[in-house]
Amino acid sequence: MPTVAVYDMTNNKVGDMELAEDIFNVEMNEGLVHQAVVRQMASWRLGTHATKTRGMVKGGGRKPWRQKGTGRARAGSTRSPLWKGGGTVFGPHPRSYAFRMPRKQRRLALKCVLSDKVRSGDFIVLDNLDFAAPKTKQVVKLLGDFAVTQKTLFITAGAAENVERSARNIPGVKAINAGGLNVYDILHHDKLFITKDAITRIEEVFA
Repeated sequence: MPTVAVYDMTNNKVGDMELAEDIFNVEMNEGLVHQAVVRQMASWRLGTHATKTRGMVKGGGRKPWRQKGTGRARAGSTRSPLWKGGGTVFGPHPRSYAFRMPRKQRRLALKCVLSDKVRSGDFIVLDNLDFAAPKTKQVVKLLGDFAVTQKTLFITAGAAENVERSARNIPGVKAINAGGLNVYDILHHDKLFITKDAITRIEEVFA
């Protein structure tokens, strides 16, 4: 069972915490993690691209010339895909790129990336994370106390508006709650700050 140190917001160690073996010490499955990231990014695609078929292009109601006797090829409409200004054949139409992934696989992918952060030492546990008011300089001070200059993700147990508003003005820094935990954000950020309460909630959900 992995054990990590617990710190306060000024980088002073205040204790230790044991992590669940089946959540924070899982072997990395790169293929599964890749699939989870692709699924998440695919769901962000708008899919609003569109082209017009020959039935959607304005005009072309009259037959350009008579069927026989002109020496030219038969033509029924100036909006045929063969004509300039005509419709498009097999062009893109509005669609959703999202696809489903079994819940067990989604959860396993999350366990893989969380375990990887623990093994790499980029998993920092805080006994508490809260600010009296939204102040960016408070997050800057916290990062300075821990000597962190990389992209950082803060994870709290529940909605922490002051933390989220304090972090969002700093490039590369983001704050989410445990309910919004996802594979992409964990991989995208180098350091992960998480509260004890958030770990307890994650272990309850994944138990």
